[in-house]
Amino acid sequence: MVKSLTGLWLKNIRRMGEAQQAQGRKLLTSLMPKPARSAPVRRAKVVGAARLKVAAPRQKSVAVPVRPVSALPGVLQKSYFPVPAAGQLAPARRMLYWLYLPPSAASKPCPLVVMLHGCQQTAPDFAQSTRMNQLAERKGFAVLYPQQSAAGDRHRCWHWYKRATQHGGGDVALIAQMIAKVQAMHRLDASRTYVAGLSAGAGLATILALRYPALIAAVGVHSAPVFGTSDSPMSAFRAMQHGSGRVHRETATAFAQAQPQFPGMPVILIHGARDPVVRHINAAQLAEQFVIINGPAITRTEPVSRSYAARTGGRSPRHAYQTETYYAGRTPQLLRCEINALGHAWSGGDGSLAFTTPEGPDATRMMWTFFARHRRTPTSRNP
Repeated sequence: MVKSLTGLWLKNIRRMGEAQQAQGRKLLTSLMPKPARSAPVRRAKVVGAARLKVAAPRQKSVAVPVRPVSALPGVLQKSYFPVPAAGQLAPARRMLYWLYLPPSAASKPCPLVVMLHGCQQTAPDFAQSTRMNQLAERKGFAVLYPQQSAAGDRHRCWHWYKRATQHGGGDVALIAQMIAKVQAMHRLDASRTYVAGLSAGAGLATILALRYPALIAAVGVHSAPVFGTSDSPMSAFRAMQHGSGRVHRETATAFAQAQPQFPGMPVILIHGARDPVVRHINAAQLAEQFVIINGPAITRTEPVSRSYAARTGGRSPRHAYQTETYYAGRTPQLLRCEINALGHAWSGGDGSLAFTTPEGPDATRMMWTFFARHRRTPTSRNP
């Protein structure tokens, strides 16, 4: 009897090990930048609405307004942002994006939230899963959704781990130019531009905020990897699974010392305690990095801790979660939220899509509540 139980236990251990190895191989494969043979044409989806028919893009970079068939009276625009090659008229590259404008944008300059999707997501999927457009309609801000191409990465992952990107080049530079163009075209409030992302998109959002602080007033990252400690898919995978040891502190210190005039970057970090893809040690280390980077702005050296109980009944069930907040005076400068039972998914979103769970807390609302307390002064300059 004992022998048979031991054999069964060993067999189960082997099965668990094989499953974990398979999951690791799949995750590592998703990080490898392999171009797709052909990019499938998909219909755009709109938050809270039926699928829409979107006209095929013209050869020129022209915005195509799409009015959602839903209760939202705002306008959704699908456009391409071209980047001409040096000394050439033809674009060397272009990036697809969607822009949601609430009706209030026509009468006064409104804030802008830039949303960066994760791997295996599209921009319309991310809009639907986070429900950011519905909140934008109520609060009066625009939402920009850049989309990684399948040609750039077959899983549509942003390459946040590349050294050039981490220093402000690559996709980060392209999105920064896109933001400036959208701000000018639609007369948006340039002092209230925010960026948020999930997973790989969160990694890119961190870099965008730190490398272009004159452009970004605050950043929100959900399930984000630690900043600046990877330079290859393999090292990115190690960081996502195990953190960075002590390198994250050295990276943040070097960044702060190299940018003595850095204006500070308000940040909200949201992470699931049960995330198997980007483990929550990344959130702890990212928080340490932002404490170092925001050191001159933080006026309370010890964070204020709060706990919130789970809610299983009612119309808005949620997981239990805890927050730690560092303040600049009376304003939160760094807010870290760890959600107990959450995996690798946007908290409180549309549960019909992948990488999203309907149980709260509502990450979309939490981010906007944090963003609304910050604006960037016109005197700030990029490092």
